[in-house]
Amino acid sequence: MSYFEILLENCIFLLCPLSIYLLYMIYRRNLSIEEKDLSLELALISSLYLVLKFGTTKEAGYSIMLFDIPLLISYYKRKIPLAIFISLTLVCYEYLFLNINPYFAALEYSCYLIIYSLMKKKLNIKTIINNFIIVKSFMLALAVFWFLKPEASFNSNIIYILSMILIIYIITNVIIYFFIKGEKIVELSNDLEKIEKEKELRKSLFKVTHEIKNPIAVCKGYLDMLDLNDKKKVRKYIPIIKEEITRTLILMDDFLDYTKIKIEKEEIDLIMLLEELECSLEPLFKKRKIKATFELPDDEIYLEADYNRLKQVFINIFKNAIEAEDSKREHKYVKLKLEIKDQEIQIIIEDNGIGMDKETLEKVSEMFFTTKAKGSGLGISLSKEIIELHGGTIMYNSVKGKGTRVIVTLPKNLNMS
Repeated sequence: MSYFEILLENCIFLLCPLSIYLLYMIYRRNLSIEEKDLSLELALISSLYLVLKFGTTKEAGYSIMLFDIPLLISYYKRKIPLAIFISLTLVCYEYLFLNINPYFAALEYSCYLIIYSLMKKKLNIKTIINNFIIVKSFMLALAVFWFLKPEASFNSNIIYILSMILIIYIITNVIIYFFIKGEKIVELSNDLEKIEKEKELRKSLFKVTHEIKNPIAVCKGYLDMLDLNDKKKVRKYIPIIKEEITRTLILMDDFLDYTKIKIEKEEIDLIMLLEELECSLEPLFKKRKIKATFELPDDEIYLEADYNRLKQVFINIFKNAIEAEDSKREHKYVKLKLEIKDQEIQIIIEDNGIGMDKETLEKVSEMFFTTKAKGSGLGISLSKEIIELHGGTIMYNSVKGKGTRVIVTLPKNLNMS
């Protein structure tokens, strides 16, 4: 085996447990500090064992000394009890297998501990490596001439000392570099996970708060128009307000589970839902002077769907149509019609508002995208999610200055009466 292959083998033995440790940190997130510390200590002890058992060999009678690197990482991570344990292990190893006087070896490792104790407040990895190399150079020179190869020529010993110090310095920096980069990747992975969790939480909160605004706005609209002296309006508006409050309470359940919107399907009459919607929104259309036309068939259409969720979608569509009105137009309208096909039902909602340009239309379904000053950018994306959970689709067509057309397609999974 060549000298290069020996060095490469030593590096593999040193890096393998450390790599497993880093991968474990990525795989097992949210570990306690004690678990992380234990995992690192096991990795360093494993690296030490592998390099002492299989990696530390001799080339031309000289020892390949790379077994101090786990000790160096221990000091870098401020694991002093582990560093003392590794130091004692290496003193025994050098005495038993390299014939180095144990007092001499103990002196070397005591120097590392003393330097750490004196400089721990200003300690960084470069300082650790530089001080380690200085002490190692001096002690290695003494060890070579006194214990390892006292009979060898002066020149050969000097060449070995210089080459070994250079090798130790390079390999130490390489392994520490990979270890630090690996730790940064672990931190980045954990940070990304936290960001994703926060993003999901924010998304859920936006969904809930955005959709709560709709029924509250409806309630406010009716309360503004409510005249307590007009019993007819009271009898008409109070049930609608109560219904919107009930829908608000249902939406609040989303706060309990922010990972995904849930739908509860049951047999519903789509025509009844749209007629109820027409009745609820009629005063708001009148207030904005928008002519609303609902072209609905006389027959019932039954679907397996979530009544409140679908109502939520259609209220959001009509709310956007009202807010997108073109104030310059004398005749403003919103039209709804149904097209019944073999396997699906299309609900088409069309307005002659300000419309959208091509760029806005391409982004309209994106989360948090909005053109409104106080918009959250969640209404359309939330509606899309609800319709998709019903096995349907929602599509937007729009022309700037002419209006917008929304096509909601739902599967016809029950027969019409």
